[in-house]
Amino acid sequence: MGHLLQPQLASLSTHFLTTDASVDHPQRPRAILQTGPDSKPILNPSLLSLALTVTLSISSPLSSLAIPSLNSPSFSSPTTPFSQSKNLETGLENGKIRPCPSTNPGCISTNPKSSSFAFPWRIPENSSDNAIQKLQEAILKTQRNAKIQVVEDTPDGQYLLAEVDGGFSRDVLEFLVKGDVVAYRALSKKVTYVYPFTTALGDSKGQEERVKRIIDQLGWYAPSFDSME
Repeated sequence: MGHLLQPQLASLSTHFLTTDASVDHPQRPRAILQTGPDSKPILNPSLLSLALTVTLSISSPLSSLAIPSLNSPSFSSPTTPFSQSKNLETGLENGKIRPCPSTNPGCISTNPKSSSFAFPWRIPENSSDNAIQKLQEAILKTQRNAKIQVVEDTPDGQYLLAEVDGGFSRDVLEFLVKGDVVAYRALSKKVTYVYPFTTALGDSKGQEERVKRIIDQLGWYAPSFDSME
């Protein structure tokens, strides 16, 4: 008897491995063995237990919980400084010019939360009329390929958004004129990283020079740390 059962056990074992690998079309392994054409079925308790275990592991919905889905949050792409730098937000934030993004060193802003802080401009009394129009003209005269994108009145003042040619890409200029005060932000749209470093290359000197050309053209007052010494 034991000699006749040996080939059948090997065949049954091979069937288990095939079924376990093809989860899409599970088939329950047969736990009934025959020793010959005229023999009666023989039920082996240990094989029946093994067959039930394989069947439950395939058909149970709990088995799918052990394999994380590729769409689960754990497999979402990590947030990196490079990916953050691609999302450039413009416009006012709570009625104020936005600060410089922490991932963009090529930026200056009059928002005090910025690491590259710049003082707001003051408009002389004799230049307060049509200040936003004069600002547009100064941008067009001093900047390369300048395009005024937005000019609008807001509850917090007159907002202007312009794009100009930068060192390697287009740069963004934002201004908020309120009374005789002009808040602004100037920043590069392109941020350069060198692998494997996570700190962007560049500085705010290019934006400082750009803003200086505009203020010199206008003749408005631009306070600085040097003027306070």
